[in-house]
Amino acid sequence: MSSFRNTIDRTASGGLAGLLAGFTALAVAELVAGLVRPAAGPVTVVGGAVIDRTPAAVKDFAIRAFGERDKLVLQLGILALLALFALCLGVLAVRHRRVGAAGVLVFGVVGVAAALSRPDSAGGGDALPALAGAAAGAAVLYVLAGKAGGASGAGEAGGAAPAGRPSGAVGTGGGWSRRGFLTASALTAAAATGAGVLGRTLAGQRGQGAVASRSGLTLPAPASPAPAVPSGAELKVPGISGFTTPNRDFYRVDTALVVPKVDAGTWRLRIHGKGVSRPRSYTFEELLARPLIERDITLTCVSNEVGGPYVGNARWLGVPLAGLLAECGVRPPSKGGKADQLVARSVDGMTLGSPVEDVMDGRDALLAIGMNGEPLPFDHGFPVRMVVPGLYGYVSACKWIEDIELTTFDAYDPYWVKRAWARRAPVKTQCRIDTPKPFARPATGTVVVAGVAWAQRRGITRVEVRIDDGPWQDAELAAQDTVDTWRQWSHRWQAAAGGHTIAVRATDGTGQAQTEQRARTVPDGASGWHSVFVTVP
Repeated sequence: MSSFRNTIDRTASGGLAGLLAGFTALAVAELVAGLVRPAAGPVTVVGGAVIDRTPAAVKDFAIRAFGERDKLVLQLGILALLALFALCLGVLAVRHRRVGAAGVLVFGVVGVAAALSRPDSAGGGDALPALAGAAAGAAVLYVLAGKAGGASGAGEAGGAAPAGRPSGAVGTGGGWSRRGFLTASALTAAAATGAGVLGRTLAGQRGQGAVASRSGLTLPAPASPAPAVPSGAELKVPGISGFTTPNRDFYRVDTALVVPKVDAGTWRLRIHGKGVSRPRSYTFEELLARPLIERDITLTCVSNEVGGPYVGNARWLGVPLAGLLAECGVRPPSKGGKADQLVARSVDGMTLGSPVEDVMDGRDALLAIGMNGEPLPFDHGFPVRMVVPGLYGYVSACKWIEDIELTTFDAYDPYWVKRAWARRAPVKTQCRIDTPKPFARPATGTVVVAGVAWAQRRGITRVEVRIDDGPWQDAELAAQDTVDTWRQWSHRWQAAAGGHTIAVRATDGTGQAQTEQRARTVPDGASGWHSVFVTVP
């Protein structure tokens, strides 16, 4: 019985030592990342490497299953795996201290490799957090495992108790007592917590310049204000999406585990590449001094399933992108230009490719600096992002942009194209039922069915509703703002008792009706009619 208790005691002590070693490694890494570069923290770089190597179908599933919480789920998953790894190393280290400590160093090697593989890697400096964390974690595990082994009557090789002490006298005294192990563990936990808190503080301070540059920014008045929204564009229907999506509710889909915080005062945008006869670099102040335009534009994510939430309409303020490109000598392919692809690069290394012809065909393609009357939120790309109506976000809506390179589709595949998404991605015609919600239980009588439809660059001219297998009936359309914004619609249904399926379809400005054929989001956006099932008591 005493031997069994010793084994349990040794295993528990080793597991605790491993967890504390892992905690120390992460805390010290966060501290060093706070000094070097917050985005170089091991959880961030390992998570980014995982995202980069995840198949498109798996990413699509994660977005569908977890929505905007997908990054949190990934980070929690990484931490859970690290905790399990550390726990196992701790148990191993009680008998084999050097092997356990070496295992922590292996974790550091993985972190270094992940840091150096990131597209935004700053080189050797990004490897320092993982290296420092691994070294600290290995040292802690080596020391605590020695104490745990001693407290349990085991040595380096897990043999007999030290000479002069009975094998049953576990934790009763001596230099490696249970009390000594717990004291060392408590001190380790306190020190690691302090390091982690200091690291978080330093990381926050590094972003203070960006926060100050945003909070001190007063947006200039646009030289070309957005046309007034028609009075009939906003339907007074409870449950319908508002014509304008508030910033706090606007969808966010990207790969950034840590939202970049860029100081507008130090930000630069470089335009260069094939067919750029006059390469230039612009400061934020230079963009502010240019004539700005303001437009209402609906953005859509290619990961938006039929009836999904990843679409929103906002009022954007920015610099016409076509004018900047022309200033640098760029011409579209239809006018003899050498480049047919514009590759936008973000500060976090993300690359998005847009057709040059689309960007320069007269649509309101912007380098946006404002959103709904305020500077861009950090989540949505402060200080500058791209907004191109009519294209899915993954080929047009680069956030935290810092570089534009003109090239060709044959010469370069951006981030998402390398992962099985289409090179060119015009937004498909879609219609969504906002109310009633799926599985709602509306009362008998008049039920207002309502929602939004969109077909950027083409506009919406018709929406039809069908109840069960009945005929299609025209819905009432709200006033259309522009072809680049979504359009609200509503239909008054006389609901009878029973279960009912409500379906909806739209027709765009070219006369093309929305297809019934279902398609998943990969490779160029979902298609199909949206429907909901409701029960009328």
